[in-house]
Amino acid sequence: MKYRTGLDFAQQLDAKDTLGEFRSQFYLPSDKDGKPLVYFCGNSLGLQPKSTKSYIQIELDDWAKLGVEGHTHGTNPWLHYHEFLTETMANIVGAKHHEVVVMNSLTVNLHLMMVSFYRPTKERYKILIEGDVFPSDKYAVESQLRHHGFDANEGLLFWSAPKGKELLNYDDLEEILHEHGREIALVMIGGVNYYTGQYFDLKRISDMAHKAGALVGFDCAHGAGNVDLNLHDSEADFAIWCSYKYLNSGPGSLSGCFVHERHANNPYLNRFAGWWSHNKTTRFNMRQPFEQLYGAEGWQLSNPPILSMAAIRASLDVFKAAGMNNLIDKSKKLTSYLEYLLSELNDERIKVITPKNPLERGCQLSIQLISTDKSLHQKLTNAGVISDWREPDVIRVAPVPLYNSFEDVHRMVDTLKNILHD
Repeated sequence: MKYRTGLDFAQQLDAKDTLGEFRSQFYLPSDKDGKPLVYFCGNSLGLQPKSTKSYIQIELDDWAKLGVEGHTHGTNPWLHYHEFLTETMANIVGAKHHEVVVMNSLTVNLHLMMVSFYRPTKERYKILIEGDVFPSDKYAVESQLRHHGFDANEGLLFWSAPKGKELLNYDDLEEILHEHGREIALVMIGGVNYYTGQYFDLKRISDMAHKAGALVGFDCAHGAGNVDLNLHDSEADFAIWCSYKYLNSGPGSLSGCFVHERHANNPYLNRFAGWWSHNKTTRFNMRQPFEQLYGAEGWQLSNPPILSMAAIRASLDVFKAAGMNNLIDKSKKLTSYLEYLLSELNDERIKVITPKNPLERGCQLSIQLISTDKSLHQKLTNAGVISDWREPDVIRVAPVPLYNSFEDVHRMVDTLKNILHD
């Protein structure tokens, strides 16, 4: 598509946008005068669907009217509420239904997965992660190494970008696996890097790691609801993701978990257990021996928090109506348009470090600041553009296809232009 810089062009794109109607289904933050802000922070916390309150209210009403009977006689019986989320969530991440479950929070699920899939030996115990991985993941894998009696500094390997570059390349990963493959027990990579926005080839990484004899997991917190993860075909052993970024389920909401079907009933995998991972038909017969559920559900521990799941369900129903393929298509158009407008600024103080190839990124573009500082981000915020800052020098902007418009993109870049020329 041949882009133009004028506001009228952005408005023309919006007029043709078949997903434009979904914007009205979300609450848009506004300034003190009631003017909508440009919200480009869905990669950190997604906006609230207007339907969320009614979804939660149904469960509050059933709790008030039915008490404990809500588990079996509620409008949406709580006993198997998590199953209401499975089909749509599995479609979003490209998995089979029995490979997906929603439970716990993100880092809790990472630890539960490592209980099963980090199986160190004296010779093969190292964990390979991104050089600039999200800190929480680094803390988690370090603690797992220490838990198993290894030195975290010695047991951690890093896949880092070449000197002077921002993006990771697969030749370096292959070299690490060739050199250290016999020592590596687990490769644990973020599906989309939080800082650069680089979307990795999950299948390629899985194939390389498995060939070296390691198991593979992905933290897809910045990928779920954003890119085509295709987890089943990636052959990953496991994956986790949060639901409060692109999946709009509210601050601190529950996490999704993927376990490839080849592990669905593996008796040799160590795992923690609780009564919600026990056979559903005998779960409440308190004196039956433990019988593991098949698939990802077999990693559950406790009964689900219904109010949080109701918020997730509200957003997933919006996703189902919009269609993940449609959202990805619009996302590529939004980011391409944003990239074009930023390039038209011709300002050496800003540089987009996210991959130019649309297949290697999602909604997020990371703008690196050169010869300037965080004050530019603060000026953007003060001018009504909500993005986020990541140390040492990046502004992350994420035009989300469910509720952002092409006019939002134009307004953001026009605001940035005025700040740079001030």
